[in-house]
Formats: sequence, structure tokens, C-alpha cells
Amino acid sequence: MVQSIKSAASTIAHDLVTFYSGNNSGDVPGNLPDPYYWWEAGAFFGSLVNYWALTGDTTYNDITVQAIEHQAGENGDFMPKNQTYTEGNDDQCFWALTAMAAAERNFTNPSPDTPGYLAMVQAVFNEQTHRWDMTACEGGLRWQIYTWNNGYGYKNTISNGCFFDIAARLARYTGNATYAEWATKTWDWSRAVGLIRNDWQVYDGTTHETNCTSYDRTRWSYTAGIHLHGAAVMYNYTSELLSKSLESTNSSQSSNSSAVWKLRLDGLLDAADHFFSKNESSKNVMCNVDQLSFKAYMSRWMADVTQLAPHTYDMIMNKLRVTAKAAVAQCQGGDSGTYCGFRWASGSYDGTTGVGQQMGTLDVLQSLLVAEIDGPVTSTTGGSSEGNSGAGTESDDTKEEIQWDHITNGDRAGAAILTAAVIGLIGMAIYTMLS
Repeated sequence: MVQSIKSAASTIAHDLVTFYSGNNSGDVPGNLPDPYYWWEAGAFFGSLVNYWALTGDTTYNDITVQAIEHQAGENGDFMPKNQTYTEGNDDQCFWALTAMAAAERNFTNPSPDTPGYLAMVQAVFNEQTHRWDMTACEGGLRWQIYTWNNGYGYKNTISNGCFFDIAARLARYTGNATYAEWATKTWDWSRAVGLIRNDWQVYDGTTHETNCTSYDRTRWSYTAGIHLHGAAVMYNYTSELLSKSLESTNSSQSSNSSAVWKLRLDGLLDAADHFFSKNESSKNVMCNVDQLSFKAYMSRWMADVTQLAPHTYDMIMNKLRVTAKAAVAQCQGGDSGTYCGFRWASGSYDGTTGVGQQMGTLDVLQSLLVAEIDGPVTSTTGGSSEGNSGAGTESDDTKEEIQWDHITNGDRAGAAILTAAVIGLIGMAIYTMLS
């Protein structure tokens, strides 16, 4: 069974990588071609890090290391100048999530003259702490980094959820309680403003201009998934502290106890049932009409949760097994007849191909191998990634360089069009969900 899963994953991974052009002469390492966005390329390489960790196949390690190194940019913080003028906090964070996975899985380290994966994530964390916005809503990260981008007035859940998750993971990996305090602070803020509801459903975001009293109530699988994963990391971290009798006295014990994080984790896991089919013919198949790649992240994070919180294993794997079977069954597209579609619960191939479809199927299939490997490492359990706790705290002239040297009126118009396109896609997805 294990070998057959690996064999199928190999085929799906091969088809996924056919969409990548960044290793071609004259192209940019780490970039996916149009119509795919930069942040999705970060997630793409997260799938390949997991592919290596779960299957042991090193075929794509070289292009993955090359991509992460290149897109980390001059400062090792995932703000390369060719992306920064339209880059949001969530975009930066998706690359950081891949670097964090590389550190936790002891993936092939970058070259010695490049910051380590851990240092890259620490740089992103430090920069985003400085963007924590107290001008309204008593905190939170804005969607956009710079004022000239549409969406600057929106505090979206995925940006704050990603920040919560990397803070939790840095706490677990390094043992530094400051990261855990930021994770708790971010969670508490999301709950206080109503992005994480009492029923554990997670909304898309809220507006700065209304002091976070109005919401986009759309529920995406990846916003639920990132909070589920972060809560599992915090549960694992606080459980380890409890076992060593090292519970911190500098922060609220009620907020940082393993029992509280278990309650949150279990609540989010129960609420995630929203994203799985209830029809008898496709019961427990991840099915929501979601942005095309979001199911990939939900799958990979749920698999990780089983290692961080073993009591969740049976509940999660019961869903992932059924979902993986349905997903692989409709991989019947393309010239090879093995490319995958999107509507897993439909019972038939939907005729589509793309990075999101392929990545989603790869992540849910290879998640079935999670019990075959050790859990994510830390700096004290074998982690080899080089860190730099001061990364991202140095003086940053990027904003001025972009504003006065790199941005033209055409660039501004392009950024607005890109943002409008994203909002349009979200609107279409909402319409489809409700119709």
C-alpha cells in the first residue's frame, strides 16, 4: 500500500512540475508562469518539500532549494524587489511557511552564503511584528503592506492566521517564549474582533475603516486550516512545556495551557467538517467550491496536525483517506491521461487542469504517508537549519526604493488590476458556493 501511494504520488508530482518554468534558461527561479501568482509559487514548493519528506524522492530538491534561495531576495525575507510593490503580508507569509516546513523536515539546506530557512522565517516574523497595526481594531495585520495597494484597509484572516502559525512554529522550533506570546496575542486578537467565531468557524476578514465591526463572512478551507495547524502547534508546544514543568509565569496561564489549546484545536477540527461532503455517495470527501489550490493547504496542514496532536489521527485520516481516493480517481486529464481535476466529490473528471488541481491532489494523497515518517523536528531534536533572531530588524529602505525608483503609474494601474482580479475571483467563488 505504501509503495503504491508513493508511485501514484510520483506521477502526480511529475505532472505538477510540468507547470513550472523557473528552471528554464532565461526564466526566474521560483516563479510560476501566468496566470499563477507569486504566493502560489511559494505554496507550490511547499508541496515539493512535503513530497520529499513523505516519499524520500529527491528528484525535485534542487529546483526547490534554488527557488527558495532566489525568492528570499537580497535580505533573505521573501521581499524580492520584482514582487514587493504588489506583495501582501499573506504573500510573504506563504513563502515563509514553505521555509518553515523545510526547517522542520530537515530539507536540503541552502548554500552557506544564503540565510538558513529558519533565519528566513525569523526575518518575516520580525518584519510583520513591526506591521502590527494599532491605528484601529486594537491590532492586527493589514492585508497589504504598502498604502498604494488596494486592500490596504482590509485586515484579512489569512494574513493574521499565517502570522499566528509561523509565530507558533518558531516558538516550538526554537523554544523562545516570545514567539509563543505573539502567537497567543494574534489568536486573542482574531477572537476578540470576531474573525474566529464562537462556533469555531473562521471568516475571511474585516475592515479597518469600520474598526473591525463589519466582516466578509466567507469561509475558506485555508483560513480554517491555518488556524487549525497553528492551534495544534501551540498545543504541542504547551504540552511539552507542561511535561517539563516549565510553564511560563510571564504570560497568561489560561491562554497558554495545553488544555486550552486542545479545546481550541478540537473545536476547529469539528468545525472543519463544513468543508467535507455530507452526501452518502461522497461522504467525507473535501468538496467545497474553493479557490483552486486551497484544498492542498487544508490537506497538508491536517496531516501535520496528526503528528502534533496524535489524538486527532483517526478523525483526520478517516477524512483524508476517502478524499485521497476520490481525488486520485479523477486524474484522467491532459495528454498523458494522468492530470488531475478539481471537483473531487463529483465522481468524475471535470475536464480542468492546473497547478491548484495538481497540488491539491498531490497533497491529499501524500498525506496518507504521514504515519510513516517522524514528526517535525526542532532545534533540540535534530533540526539543522541556521537561524538569526535579529533578521528583518535592520533598517529597511525598500519602501522608499520602490516608491520613488521602481513604481511607475503603469505599475500602480497593474497592481490595482491584479487586486481587482483577485477580488473578482473571490466574488465568483462566493456566488458559486451560494448557488
